[in-house]
Amino acid sequence: MGKLIHTGVVIVGTGFSGMGMAIQLRKDGRDDFVVLEKAHDFGGTWRDNTYPGCACDIQSHMYSFSFEQKPDWSRSFAPQAEIWEYMRGVAQKWGLRRYTTFGVEVTGARWDAEESRWYVTTAGGDTYVGQYLVAGIGALHLPSIPELPGIEDFEGKTFHSAQWDHDYDLTGKKVAVIGTGASAIQFVPEIAPQVAELTLFQRTPPWVMPKPDHAIAPWAQTMFARVPGAQRGYRNFLYWLNEVRAVGFNGHQGILKYASKLAAWNIRRAVKDPALARKLTPDYVMGCKRVLVSNNYYPTFNRPNVGLDTEGVAEVRANSVVGRDGREHEVDAIIYGTGFHVTDAFDYLDITGVDGRDLAKQWSENGIATHNGINVTGFPNLFFLLGPNTGLGHNSVVFMIESQIRYVADAMKLVKRHNADAIDVRETAQEEFNQEIQRKLADGVWTQGGCQSWYLDAKGVNRTIWPGFTWRYWLRTRQVDPAHFELITRGKVAGKRTPVAAGR
Repeated sequence: MGKLIHTGVVIVGTGFSGMGMAIQLRKDGRDDFVVLEKAHDFGGTWRDNTYPGCACDIQSHMYSFSFEQKPDWSRSFAPQAEIWEYMRGVAQKWGLRRYTTFGVEVTGARWDAEESRWYVTTAGGDTYVGQYLVAGIGALHLPSIPELPGIEDFEGKTFHSAQWDHDYDLTGKKVAVIGTGASAIQFVPEIAPQVAELTLFQRTPPWVMPKPDHAIAPWAQTMFARVPGAQRGYRNFLYWLNEVRAVGFNGHQGILKYASKLAAWNIRRAVKDPALARKLTPDYVMGCKRVLVSNNYYPTFNRPNVGLDTEGVAEVRANSVVGRDGREHEVDAIIYGTGFHVTDAFDYLDITGVDGRDLAKQWSENGIATHNGINVTGFPNLFFLLGPNTGLGHNSVVFMIESQIRYVADAMKLVKRHNADAIDVRETAQEEFNQEIQRKLADGVWTQGGCQSWYLDAKGVNRTIWPGFTWRYWLRTRQVDPAHFELITRGKVAGKRTPVAAGR
């Protein structure tokens, strides 16, 4: 029988979200928390994704904590290894290792109304009991692998980009790449010179813009390190440079249509074969799907050993992949560049709230709904970081995470000030938030741009993206609005609920 471990806050995950929350608690003078991580090191997606060419598509100086700036980034868009090293360095500086238990996979969580505590179960049998539960699991951790007909008969090697097999030598191999997600855009140009043949199976072409990447000069690194305010000023410049892109995504598609024409010209310029260039050119407005950046993706198709299949996979045989056009491609390996479960990742949650509410079932039947992407009514003291409708297509999600961890910490302080045990968002506040979000999303490029994307759930509703400027989200989450919540004190089975006084 497993152990029962009591603590104040249970944090799940050690990506930017989980680490940020742990650091915020340390800043607040708290040490009654534990961080649970199923892997054996910090880093989240930047620990797991080690495929060739893996790098960030947001500038390094923005894709990092504002309170832990790094003056010596090697490039304007950092590679995976450098981001992971940065995260481990931050964890070490803040002493997070002593609060973190690695190799622990969370299997479920149940709210106990009598105790006002979360019971968090793990695969190893131990149960963590905490007043608060913070889910920093992120959206990009469950690889999405398509069910290809006949894949069980394939005798070659298969793996997903997020589970890259570095022991498998691709040199001289014939490779099929399934999908054109953000990872495929990065690893295809890296492995193309190494393999004998590469066939890319494309369902829908992405918009790929030139990547303004460059090495950061030593003099600039020295300036960021030694000149007060220099790096913060540069970071602010990057923030607003990125932020202005939200204008096109939110109701001003004329800007994006113009950008699409420029991008289409970039394809025609890079790809020598006109017919191939047409196949690589999307027929939807830029931004409807995630906009990608690369300088070497399109030129890769000029290589004689690289082919593009836009008909789709009909079946997989022992040593080949057959396209729907009847062509059989002999392959040694199949690599999936098909991204992750995003909106449907919540189907795997096993979280039970007030009166036995099943969160996965509730969201599956009624649609994913939260307040500020953080709280869910009927699930007291549960906080999501980078949760539904807080993802971005134009700026750094680390900015969003920092807004959220401050908000969560403020909610905990509110509970303490009122000598309460828990806080739960009002259903009316949650409904108002979701109505506002969906109203704005209806005018955005994600809905009006003429595509289907992983931003949308099975019913075609956008449950992923934050519509509009991130500074508006910062304003919204700068402080918990007491009118949106009820406080819970123990005493009854469901707890005694009281509105929060306007004076906090």
